Amino acid sequence: MPAPAFPCILIVEDDPQLRELYRATLTLEGFKVDLVADGLDALRRIDERAPDLVVLDLALPRLSGHAVYQEIAANARTRHVPIVVATADPGDLVESESLCILRKPIDPDILLATVRRCMARRAGQSR
Repeated sequence: MPAPAFPCILIVEDDPQLRELYRATLTLEGFKVDLVADGLDALRRIDERAPDLVVLDLALPRLSGHAVYQEIAANARTRHVPIVVATADPGDLVESESLCILRKPIDPDILLATVRRCMARRAGQSR
C-alpha cells in the first residue's frame, strides 16, 4: 500500500511554543499536522485515526508520554506507528525501528531530519 500523499503527524506537546514550532516546521514541508497538549487527548486522537508518525513529549499532563508510548506499542492497530520522542531526558529509552529520540532544545532542521529518518526507517522495516 503506498504511503499517503500528505503523511499525518500527531504532535503531543504541552508547551504551546514548541507545538507551534513543530507545526510550522512540518506543515511547511508538506506534512498534515494534528496537535494535542496532553497524553489522554493523544490516545483519544490516535483511537479516532492512527497518524503516520507521532512526535511525543514525555513530560505531559494527565497521562505521561511514557504511558502514551506504551499504549501505542501495545496496540496491534498502532504498534507500527513510528514515534519521535522529543525530550530533554529520554531516560532508558533506546532508539529502534519505530522509536527515534530527539533531545530538547530542538532545532527545526533536526526535527525535520529526525521525522524523515524515523518514517523511512519504519517504512524500510515493513517491506
